[in-house]
Amino acid sequence: MRNGAKAAIVGGVFAVMVGGAGYGAYNIVSAVSGDGGSAGTAAEKKTGPPSADEVEEASRAFFAAWKKGDAATAAAETNNAQAAKPLLVAYGGQAHITKVKITPGTPAGTTVPFSVAATVSYEGKSRPLAYESELTVVRGKTTGKALVDWQPAVVHPELKTGDTLVTGEAASPPIEAVDRDGVVLTKEKYPSLGPVLDSLRDKYGDKAGGTPGIELAIRHESEEAGDTSLVTLAKGEAGKLRTTFSAGAQAAAEKAVKQYAESSVVAVKPSTGEVLAIANHREDGFNAAFEGRVAPGSTMKIITAAMFIDNGVTSMNSPAPCPADAVWKSQKFPNLKGMQPNEGATLANSFMRSCNTAFVKLVDGTDEKPLTDESLTTEAQERFGLGKDNWKTGVVSYDGSVPASPGPDRAANAIGQGQVQMNPLNMASVTATAITGTFRQPFVVSPKLDNRQLATARGLPSDTAAQLKQMMRLTATGGTAQKAMSGLGGDIGAKTGSAEVDGKEAPDSWFTGFRNDIAAAAMVQEGGHGGDAAGPIVAQVLRAGG
Repeated sequence: MRNGAKAAIVGGVFAVMVGGAGYGAYNIVSAVSGDGGSAGTAAEKKTGPPSADEVEEASRAFFAAWKKGDAATAAAETNNAQAAKPLLVAYGGQAHITKVKITPGTPAGTTVPFSVAATVSYEGKSRPLAYESELTVVRGKTTGKALVDWQPAVVHPELKTGDTLVTGEAASPPIEAVDRDGVVLTKEKYPSLGPVLDSLRDKYGDKAGGTPGIELAIRHESEEAGDTSLVTLAKGEAGKLRTTFSAGAQAAAEKAVKQYAESSVVAVKPSTGEVLAIANHREDGFNAAFEGRVAPGSTMKIITAAMFIDNGVTSMNSPAPCPADAVWKSQKFPNLKGMQPNEGATLANSFMRSCNTAFVKLVDGTDEKPLTDESLTTEAQERFGLGKDNWKTGVVSYDGSVPASPGPDRAANAIGQGQVQMNPLNMASVTATAITGTFRQPFVVSPKLDNRQLATARGLPSDTAAQLKQMMRLTATGGTAQKAMSGLGGDIGAKTGSAEVDGKEAPDSWFTGFRNDIAAAAMVQEGGHGGDAAGPIVAQVLRAGG
């Protein structure tokens, strides 16, 4: 279907991820700003929220035009006609949706719920289409007319900006995705895998040996995202695609993230780099576990500690004093409330207690072993494989960023604030590298399937890895991660983190840990301390094993 007629694009805007503002933040740049409808005179212009009569009239006019397939008129009943028209044209055009019946529900203020029953027909094949959605009526800014507030989800609840609807031969054959042991993985049983399976089908469907069917699908703006099938008119033959996932770990991850809103978790196998599980609990459907870009808080201290050890600044049992506060380039850095200062602390002690000031005080190195603005960047890139934009996991992912930052941000970066950006995939990989000494780029399907080259990095000296692993063990058994990791057997270790976010009352909760040959990392937006929210998620996944 991707080689067919040019797809209509939903909306007249582009959504761009703004990493520093958090996973769910978008920078919206509008190509058109119109109210639709006909302009009235200044004397006729109404103000205030639309009345019940106006809500009923505006929604009825929109529904009537939509049902008739009159895209231009329906679009004119919205507050962004130029953005609405292409999708409404595509609805009865390239999507081949006919016999549309719309049944309004009872309005709740200016919001009108409704159900749609229609038929999708293509080359002699027809199937019913039924779904529910809602619209909101607003006052046009320039005309004062009551208009439908244009959102792609009005047309179908799964549509987002940049999407379109298409019916025809599927872009890729269907796949039967299976886990590492041959267990079938479905989006119904594992909801977090939905977008991942769509992406895998789009990318590897042809290689899995299946044949395409005919379907109504949502075509996403990014080809890497994969189509989302809505109605199958003729089934294709599914090809089997083996993934690295573990059905047991995935089930645990799905259950774990349901405890907290806006949470994500990833588990990997340190000895191979295989991704065992990925789960997100988010209303926006964004794969924050793989694509998020936010500050990782004190989980970043794993990389910073490695930098200190590799550059001879200090070591696990050498000094890393923990004063009450520290100043770097005129910016004051405190510790978490209640932390007792310890001027005689070692690096292991400051690590397991997550002392910010110890790491800030050492960020310049020593007279004999100085550090620079580039030192942390070099450690992250060359030892941990981060920040080179070259990971090829098999689906869309982000491999972190640790920029060389001058001024106060250099110290902030060292404790996982400032300009550092990560996601749970990155931090699970960091833990895997830290405990094995070897960077193995995470992946969800074998690179042999498409001969793609995985990213490489030098990894860590064996002595550095041994020290990092022991410090993480101490943190899990007697430090800030002790409560979350309590009850887990085997060889365990962890690191907590909390990242302050401008404008948010509570920090993001971060936690990364390992148990034998499984490493996991989780993040909960506004979840508080690392051990409070993200910690129990990681522990639950580690308990399930791989």
